Amino acid sequence: MTITAETLDRSRGLVAPALRLAVERLDPFTRLVVSYHLGWSDEQGVPTVANPGKTLRPALALLAAEAVTGRPDPGLPGAVAVELVHNFSLLHDDLMDRDTERRHRRTVWAVWGDATAVLAGDALLSLAHEVLTDADSPYGQAAGQAVAIATRELIRGQVLDLAFEERNDVGLDECLDMAAGKTGALLGVSAAIGAILAGAPQQVVSCLSRFGAELGMAFQLIDDLLGIWGSPAVTGKPVFSDLIARKKTLPVTWSLDHGGKPGRELAAWLRRESSPTEDELQHAARLIERAGGREWAAQEARRRVGLAEQALHEAGLDDLARNRLGDLAHFVIERQS
Repeated sequence: MTITAETLDRSRGLVAPALRLAVERLDPFTRLVVSYHLGWSDEQGVPTVANPGKTLRPALALLAAEAVTGRPDPGLPGAVAVELVHNFSLLHDDLMDRDTERRHRRTVWAVWGDATAVLAGDALLSLAHEVLTDADSPYGQAAGQAVAIATRELIRGQVLDLAFEERNDVGLDECLDMAAGKTGALLGVSAAIGAILAGAPQQVVSCLSRFGAELGMAFQLIDDLLGIWGSPAVTGKPVFSDLIARKKTLPVTWSLDHGGKPGRELAAWLRRESSPTEDELQHAARLIERAGGREWAAQEARRRVGLAEQALHEAGLDDLARNRLGDLAHFVIERQS
């Protein structure tokens, strides 16, 4: 087992009991919906064992606390909070994108309807702040403020993402700004919140936040590649899922800005209103490759991980903490789902 797998497994083992305790605070119906979404039960509430996801965000929170104090537990409320915020965003994201499947299961809105998905997501967001308010740390208020700001940025990114669906003139800089909010903000606070709760100096907190934000950009770049070329058996989403939705993702937007003739052909394809056939989707994917968007996104993800590692170095952490966080960064660009 690699260091990264051990780190993620340990994080799940520490966070799962605290996450379940938090979810127990919800009313019975919302608790059922959330338990289903988290893979703890089926639609009737019968316990199941399902894919819990990568749990990257809580792992970052615990590692940050451990880097500062030598123990992960000061970061546990932060780890639970960021996982709750992440799942709030997933519930709403599935609804907005009309995705009917996540991790090879039906999504909440597809089972119970739009309103239930909205309310369950709202409940998780409220619960995240409740967990931080209850944290046995003099820095709980500072952690709560950091999560609130990150959530606002996440929502800003989602607003831009939705707006881009109605536009054919989205530039790369706009798309990068959207990704910094939608994905970078929450990973940034995930990497910093354990250090905040542990009372770390501001310089360490700032460096860890920058580490997480750059990691978030790498994560989004790889996510965008998987949304076009990922294996449905691994990602749990249809092949070419982002192209079916004609999303202005980073490799697509780079291709439109810098891809020459293939980029212009791609722009014309995106303006079509008819539902694309399988052959047309394959053609669009080839256009992105010919325009250089696929290679650029992979290289940019690696560059962002390099910037994340530079921020880690500037944080002045010991070698073990830096290596564990660095391993998670490389996991992000090597993952297949």
